Amino acid sequence: MWARCGLVLILVGVTAGRSYAQTTDDTPVPVRPTIDFYRWQEDWSVLADPRVPREFGDALKYIPFSKNDPKRYLSFGVTLRERFVSIDPALFGTVGGKRQDYLLHRLEVHADAHITDNTRIFVQIENALAPWLQNPSPVDANKLDLRLAFFDWHKKLGQGELKVRAGRQEIAFDLQRFVSVRDGPNVRQAYDAVWADYETGLWRVTGFASQPVQYRNQTDWDDYSNRHLTFSGVRAQRRMTADSQLSVSFSDFRQDNVNFLAASGNEERQSVDVHYFGNIKVFDWDIEGMKQGGSIGSKNVDAWAFGSLSGFTLTDVAWTPRFGLQLDAASGTHNLSGNTVGTFNPLFPNGYYVTLSGYTGYTNFIHFKPSLTVSPFDKVKVIASFGMLWRETTSDAIYAQPDIPVPGTAGEPGKHSTNYGQLQVNWNATRSLAFALEVDRYFVAPALRRAGGQDSDYLGVELRWGW
Repeated sequence: MWARCGLVLILVGVTAGRSYAQTTDDTPVPVRPTIDFYRWQEDWSVLADPRVPREFGDALKYIPFSKNDPKRYLSFGVTLRERFVSIDPALFGTVGGKRQDYLLHRLEVHADAHITDNTRIFVQIENALAPWLQNPSPVDANKLDLRLAFFDWHKKLGQGELKVRAGRQEIAFDLQRFVSVRDGPNVRQAYDAVWADYETGLWRVTGFASQPVQYRNQTDWDDYSNRHLTFSGVRAQRRMTADSQLSVSFSDFRQDNVNFLAASGNEERQSVDVHYFGNIKVFDWDIEGMKQGGSIGSKNVDAWAFGSLSGFTLTDVAWTPRFGLQLDAASGTHNLSGNTVGTFNPLFPNGYYVTLSGYTGYTNFIHFKPSLTVSPFDKVKVIASFGMLWRETTSDAIYAQPDIPVPGTAGEPGKHSTNYGQLQVNWNATRSLAFALEVDRYFVAPALRRAGGQDSDYLGVELRWGW
């Protein structure tokens, strides 16, 4: 289902774990895993089988701890991402911005130690740089730091399986509208967390408590987490049919000393999220809604958001075209001086869900976006889209990613904010190498133009390689 796969940002490999090819004597031969979006999900124990073709570096991809147990091994890996970015201008030019051309470089090295059949330790370090970018933020550059370091354990329990993970890890749900690893910027989001997951039959129940990692770029090894920013929750998922799934989750988000246009102080948000996705033959859908309550300082929070992707694919037509429709909305504050904050907090969003440009935040907006996806060549996807954006309320601001108010827009007339055209090209050239292109053109409406905004362009060209 391309609507789901396309938003997970240039996966270099789409399936980790074990798959099989057939030899001439019908004996299954394990196939090498592809490089996964989540490197910790790869299973390199297939290299214990001598029939699997060898490649350069395999001596470090699979170092067995035991001759009798192929699941006990040590594996090393590398992920390199290079992205050239051109933005003209940033934040629509409302803060005196001008064109910026820069490089986002990210290098990650990891070690994956499967100590026993059900116990392992995964460690990954990261070097992220932003050459030529003026005043890079902590999500753009991170000189050298610990990205992931967790202990993972699983065990059969009753009719199901229990998984426990503790340490610095990745947390992401579904299309990553609201909880993501934030792969669009240069520095991915990690969480210092305890995670437990139990799956049995049609059900899967998950619980976690975390302190999201806060990033700095002052010295090496200076990222941190603390009690001033916490995120925890529980989630229940059920397969409704072979091709559809429903989930309901409750989460608690707390952050000290925040500033919104309508309130300041300590933020406490409780969110209820319902998500339903699936497909029937050529039709696919993904629908999600979130309701938020809580408080910011002395004011109450009452906010909401909705997101949907749907489409149909012509499987018997050349290039396999998919016609898609995206509809999203999120609340704003209708009275900035009142006692209720309606501004939706997107929590930990993946900007790629709208565009990589960062011009659009999932806050106080209504978003309508038809699209066409085609596959002119093997492993190549081309997506052309046209988006239209409005404010949910003109009392609140127009927001950029993730929830940055554009100066001079709050309380000003005009619900319509922008229209934009988007072109994406994704090419998974090999099992370990991928290329991507994104071009966005934003056309500002009078509400933004009166605030000093102007039409804006984004160009991103990316190479991703993994070993």
